[in-house]
Amino acid sequence: MSAPALTTPHTCDGCLERREVLVRAGLVTMGVAAAGVLAACGGQEGPGGGSSGGSSSGGSSSAGGALAQVADIPVGGAISATGADGKPILLLQPEEGTVVALSAVCPHKGCTVVPDGEELLCPCHTSVFDLTGANVSGPADKPLPTVDVHVSEGAVLPGKA
Repeated sequence: MSAPALTTPHTCDGCLERREVLVRAGLVTMGVAAAGVLAACGGQEGPGGGSSGGSSSGGSSSAGGALAQVADIPVGGAISATGADGKPILLLQPEEGTVVALSAVCPHKGCTVVPDGEELLCPCHTSVFDLTGANVSGPADKPLPTVDVHVSEGAVLPGKA
């Protein structure tokens, strides 16, 4: 003898059906994944982009339109920053008091170049640039273009003086 089948319909007010639970879970998962992608794309650091050998990373636009403070850029090194247009740049101090800016967008495939000691490294395809922006090795065949900056009262500002 078998058990009788339940014929009473489910009448829970406010309960979600299985399909609705799965749809909502999928939306949450997509939102978390999108946030992760945005965080990864928005970062200034890439693989191998940490500090080493006298260069540092970090530095971004701060109050008053300054891109960084000259004191934050190591002499003979570079830091990563964000230009006035929101694009990644590198700020270098080849000699004390002289600041030069280069685009941090690799001319090979557009990855973000990061300071790496006394060199600039594209972590995507290992192109290496010297502190003048000239290509030293790797698949990039063009130098990093310069970006106009000037120094005023110890602050690095966008554009020509």
